[in-house]
Amino acid sequence: MSFSAVDHGMMARALQLAERGLWTTSPNPRVGCVIVRAGEIVGEGWHVEAGGPHAEVHALRAAGDTARGATAYVTLEPCSHTGRTPPCAEALIAAGVSRVVAAMRDPNPLVAGQGLAMLQAAAIETASGLLENEAGELNIGFVSRMTRRRPWLRLKTAASLDGKTALNNGLSQWITGPDARQDGHRWRARACAILTGIGTVRDDDPQLNVRAVETSRQPLRVVVDSRLEMPLTAKILQGGPVLIAAAVNDEKRANLLRSAGAEVLVLPNAAGKVDLKALLEALAQRGVNEVHAEAGFKLNGSLMREGLVDELLLYLAPCLIGDAASGLFNLPELTTLDGKQLLQLRDVRQIGQDIRLIARLR
Repeated sequence: MSFSAVDHGMMARALQLAERGLWTTSPNPRVGCVIVRAGEIVGEGWHVEAGGPHAEVHALRAAGDTARGATAYVTLEPCSHTGRTPPCAEALIAAGVSRVVAAMRDPNPLVAGQGLAMLQAAAIETASGLLENEAGELNIGFVSRMTRRRPWLRLKTAASLDGKTALNNGLSQWITGPDARQDGHRWRARACAILTGIGTVRDDDPQLNVRAVETSRQPLRVVVDSRLEMPLTAKILQGGPVLIAAAVNDEKRANLLRSAGAEVLVLPNAAGKVDLKALLEALAQRGVNEVHAEAGFKLNGSLMREGLVDELLLYLAPCLIGDAASGLFNLPELTTLDGKQLLQLRDVRQIGQDIRLIARLR
């Protein structure tokens, strides 16, 4: 299917609109919609938050009667089922649009082509695949949850140029500068959950919430704490939901943590540690699309060894710390370079005084 320059321009605008919901739509996908008639935009909108109107409804309301005979550009196939809101495919049919262009099909099994089929049955011309890669990137976590039954895991870490993340006494604040730390909060804000380990809680006592940027939604904080060693005075237990993943079923300790406001989930593996794969699957069942991991080299290494890391968000500071310090990942020693983990660099840029790299595992 070939698309015109106008088609590309309008879908690009729809993607811009969808990105406005980057921090707010969870667990729903980020979606934008543009209604075009005679080459002019007559209505546009985006999905703002779960439970609220979808992008198509906002755009159709803005277009009013001018939607009849128009083309709707939407970044995700219109839904065909009734969830918290009625089907968007029905709204487009009722509005009398003549053509619908979707950037990508919806991977949700409740839709999966049925939205476009509903439109086609109403004699509406449909097309899909325009800027599909860009649309998929915007909803990479939602696609992961729907197709792999686990969230997209982005592991964030900060290190010196010689790859050290903390001193051997646990001190790590601060290796990077304020601009990099603020940028890190932007990535926290787009995630549905922030994952860390009990070692980081003990060493840094972090709040692990979004503070450096304004957001209307705080991600779920998740702590891997095999033996339920979380101090009851930990800052992470204050101000928002916390899920503690444990490997032991210590009811006395678990009840104390529940009294402090935490939820405790016991997921042991055969080695007596937390089953990290099962934890991610459990988070997916709760509607978590993206997990932002900020942990120490032990949990970082465990996530890497188990093949659960999808993307690295690495900040490098222009400093050297020396060999007697903690590294990035607790990984087994290699005896040949054939075993090295290959990465695909996606983005490299300077953030303040530091360098930010985004890479995906190959």
